Amino acid sequence: MTTFSNPSLSDTGLDADLLDLLIAEHQNAILPRLQRLWDYYRNDLEAPGEVPGSCAGERFDAGRPYRLSQERGLPPRFTQPAPAAAFTGTQRDIVIENDIAWRMHTMVDFMLGQPFALTSLAIDPARPDLPRHIEQLLAAIFTAHGGIAFFQDLALLGSIYGYADVLLRVDAQAKAHPLPRVGPHATNSTSFNPAELAPLFILETIEAPRAIPVLEPADYRKLDAYVLHYYQQLNEVQHDSRLAQAVPHTIARSIATPRRRTIECVEVWSPSAVVRFEDRRLVERLPNRLGRLPVVHIQNLPLPFFYEGLSDVEPLIPLQDELNIRLSDRANRVTFQSFKMYLGKGIENFNQRPVGPGQMWQTDNLQATIEEFGGDASCPSEDAHIEQLRDALDKTSGVTPIAAGLLRDKIGNLTSENALRVVLMGLLAKTERRRISYGAGIARLCELILHAADVMGVLPTRPQDRQVRLDWPSPLPENTQQRLEEARLKIDLGVPREQVLSELGYAPHSTCTA
Repeated sequence: MTTFSNPSLSDTGLDADLLDLLIAEHQNAILPRLQRLWDYYRNDLEAPGEVPGSCAGERFDAGRPYRLSQERGLPPRFTQPAPAAAFTGTQRDIVIENDIAWRMHTMVDFMLGQPFALTSLAIDPARPDLPRHIEQLLAAIFTAHGGIAFFQDLALLGSIYGYADVLLRVDAQAKAHPLPRVGPHATNSTSFNPAELAPLFILETIEAPRAIPVLEPADYRKLDAYVLHYYQQLNEVQHDSRLAQAVPHTIARSIATPRRRTIECVEVWSPSAVVRFEDRRLVERLPNRLGRLPVVHIQNLPLPFFYEGLSDVEPLIPLQDELNIRLSDRANRVTFQSFKMYLGKGIENFNQRPVGPGQMWQTDNLQATIEEFGGDASCPSEDAHIEQLRDALDKTSGVTPIAAGLLRDKIGNLTSENALRVVLMGLLAKTERRRISYGAGIARLCELILHAADVMGVLPTRPQDRQVRLDWPSPLPENTQQRLEEARLKIDLGVPREQVLSELGYAPHSTCTA
């Protein structure tokens, strides 16, 4: 395999050997774990040709020509065909109920189901329009990247992998869309156009499988460099052999199967330079104009002494496997016992005539009998075990079925907002924790964008002008009249009117309003 060259990495703080080692460790140790988290969340339908390393012994029968990702957690008695099953062409029933995905979506819905309000805290007497321009610029950038959907995707990836990063790209866009620099007081004019400036800032959500953080040895919370490693498909055809490229196209089709060309991409970001490799060859090297790593790291839930945060999927995997096993066992029991079976003794051609109303058999054997067995029967211990597994999933995730709209008779009499809060206390507490973590990350992202705008000269600001405040809406339905009464009391107590309007979602320049 071609290795990287040390001269091209001179300004990044890495050398070729270390970069090779980081990529190898990521692929061999970290990537399989991250792929497992995604598989249990997504639970993809996998056809035989799509399963990595699939073989003829794996379960792909004619009646069900696919496999679900969560089937990997089932014991061999389900996944490997028994001799009797191979003889009769039947397989054991497999039941997969994905109790992970809907919980992840519910947590995201509670945290970011409604737009939040973002307000600039900049105070500059010489530039009274600065807060409004900051809010307009941030609103235009976030809207160009999907608005509230951008943050929902970020929260979902963080919930699956434990963390999510956002990379700000400005250099390539600045070359493609050159704009004149403005003076420190030019933003007071009416010429400030956020829609024209927004294309300069590209926010890229970095999922964990692509990210290789290079941490500072003395502080796990700081980055020395940031490496992206991924494979990219091109709009080019690549044949399986060099011989296929040397012969005419009609002959090449018979000796090789063409496919889209795929290249290995590696990007090394450091405070001073950005280096890009394709198939381990240097293709681009740019100075980092921002003078800092343009990466915002967001932990899903804080995990002390680790760069990664806590994943919401990981603790649910053992319980999900146990639930799938018990559901599959019950399906096989129901299949075996739901239909009555008959054992005929001493009756000729008993197996050639169906058992049903009006059917008669004749025999001279006085010892002939017909015995009935089978039929579904109650199994309280099995039902109790499955119910306890569902309760364990509720406690571990903090998401109960009522949060997704499934009502049960044990929820009590929900006649008030407080009663609903008690029932959803675990989910609401986790939502507040996640809002603290993601809110701090969004604030750092806004500060990074404003820093880049200052460096590029499109919106000059001071460091103290780059602070923002996020006002989150309540995740539960509220009484509008009661909220307005509380807002009126806050104004009477002296709370600024703009802040009260922002908390109500009526801020005139909110970043993420629909």
